[in-house]
Amino acid sequence: MATTETLEEFYQYKFDKTPGDLKTDTGHFNVFNMEDTRKSGVTPKYARRDFYKISLLRGENIFHYADKSLEVSGSTLMFFNPLVPYKFERVDEESTGYFCIFKEAFFSDHIRSQVKHLPMFVPGANAVYNLSAVQDEQITGIFKKITSEIATDYPFKYDLIRSYIMEMVHFALKMQPSKSLYPYADANARITAVFNDLLERQFPIESTSQQLKMRSAKDYAEQLCVHVNHLNRAIRATTGKTTTEVIFERIVIEAKALLLHTNWNIAEISNCLGFDEPAHFNHFFKKQTSATPSSFRL
Repeated sequence: MATTETLEEFYQYKFDKTPGDLKTDTGHFNVFNMEDTRKSGVTPKYARRDFYKISLLRGENIFHYADKSLEVSGSTLMFFNPLVPYKFERVDEESTGYFCIFKEAFFSDHIRSQVKHLPMFVPGANAVYNLSAVQDEQITGIFKKITSEIATDYPFKYDLIRSYIMEMVHFALKMQPSKSLYPYADANARITAVFNDLLERQFPIESTSQQLKMRSAKDYAEQLCVHVNHLNRAIRATTGKTTTEVIFERIVIEAKALLLHTNWNIAEISNCLGFDEPAHFNHFFKKQTSATPSSFRL
């Protein structure tokens, strides 16, 4: 199961130090030249990040993105969101490029639209763009402007940087995204794959302090930025089941594992699985399995 890398962990991993104002800077933004962040002898981990990232990478590399892998060469523009785990492996040690990182609040606290609703940041959407030499030069120019601007004392520099980020976003939207990364037959299959990833992210339950946060189709639809009816149609089309049936089946699997392999009492298990009362869990479990939690445990 993929872990989640925080901003603090990113800075420790890349620079062995954390900016002093990081914990209070909810709208954090920074930009880097990849040559300045290369660290020998350390393999990047496959993980989600709790921040957004836009990368321009040149050279031969292998990207592992969600449940897919892609070999790329030349120049590639990629958009990463906090919901999807990823890592990349350098095939060419001389690979170069730029990347910027930012928290959602960097945009949401200053503009009306939300960055998570941008097409390349919606889970399951295409987020990889192969660039020509001319396009590489254009994106490089934007990264250079961001790099120069962030070093100034101009009081409105982050407003200007936000406009540069949106320039890259619109540049990408005008392009045809790479199709080789996405083996799914259609949009329904992509949505189902990301839904399954979100579902599995909540498991396994490893301590009594851990609690299931998303239990309904509406919860997942909100995370995926789609209407719940759209999610239901996609899940039905690809699995033949309703979204609720898929969620309930996974909760039952976890409930059985906890009943058989822990000494937690029924109330603790009920709470971990997101039920308000043990009686609700008992009713749910019996309806799904025809057995009560206590009798199943015997």
